[in-house]
Amino acid sequence: MVTAITEGVKVSVETIYQPEYSNPGNEHFMFAYKVNIENMTDYSVQLLNRHWDIFDSNGAHREVDGEGVVGIQPVIDPGENHEYVSGCNLKTDIGSMKGFYEMKRMLDEERFLVSIPEFYLIAPYKLN
Repeated sequence: MVTAITEGVKVSVETIYQPEYSNPGNEHFMFAYKVNIENMTDYSVQLLNRHWDIFDSNGAHREVDGEGVVGIQPVIDPGENHEYVSGCNLKTDIGSMKGFYEMKRMLDEERFLVSIPEFYLIAPYKLN
């Protein structure tokens, strides 16, 4: 698990290789990742948008932008957290992801960016 704290918002990510949804012979490797976003501030925040940089070990890079996460723009109150699971497919059995969330302080509507730390997507057989 990797973790980063930006402006009092803690983001932790863990990954899981999905062999049942992967097809290595066709260069299709599926990974799930679980994100926990914890609000360590004294005010409520809302996650508005996300940005991902996704890298395959063959040098390919793609960017993904969108509203919220898994279809919602959650409001996270002080001391609370929001957790979700999503997925990413790669053409190689090793890759990485990193990015940021655009958040809004509910108190004054000020927007700020929260880093999503870089994490690796590695098929377990590559670790032997």
